[in-house]
Amino acid sequence: MPIPSDKIALFIDGANLHATAKALGFDVDYRRLLQEYQGYGSLLRAFYYTVTVEDQEYSGIRPLIDWLDYNGYTVHTKPSREFVDASGRRRMKGSMNIELAIDAMGLAGHVGRIVLFSGDGDFRPLVAALQRRGVLVTVVSTMHSQPPMIADELRRQADVFTDLVDLRSRIERDPNERQLPRETRYPRRSGAVQPKGEPPEEEE
Repeated sequence: MPIPSDKIALFIDGANLHATAKALGFDVDYRRLLQEYQGYGSLLRAFYYTVTVEDQEYSGIRPLIDWLDYNGYTVHTKPSREFVDASGRRRMKGSMNIELAIDAMGLAGHVGRIVLFSGDGDFRPLVAALQRRGVLVTVVSTMHSQPPMIADELRRQADVFTDLVDLRSRIERDPNERQLPRETRYPRRSGAVQPKGEPPEEEE
């Protein structure tokens, strides 16, 4: 049975989108982002992936994760791993690319379009695999940073490339708005996208 082409799912590489918006000099308003893509069709799911630093008493990204989780996003996180580099310095690393790819392939039979917010060239094989399943893939990143945040091979593979610059006026967070008090947490209905309020600012 054909899948209606107006069914859409968003897959957001959180760290990559944050870095891209930062390179362009603005913060993303995640409520407005949901509203933008609800206007494109039936928004089935909006996934957000990020790595967290679990051994810190407070992580700047935690308020954003909490807000997203209660306001229409399906959030996936995992702790970063610590390692010592060749110079003996402690560093942290982590990636959610595999988790994002597994979820995208799992949803491929239920949507007509997937919107991937990432410029990471490692996602090119995923985009190709989704296209073989009949899914149209839009990639959102930017060519307007130096260097560009979008890998050339990913941009060429996508059915549609959307530069984040072109979305800025519709998804930018008002810099004059401050973080709002934590709102009452209502249970989400299964599969529902229910944006409310403003997210706090994400930090690296």
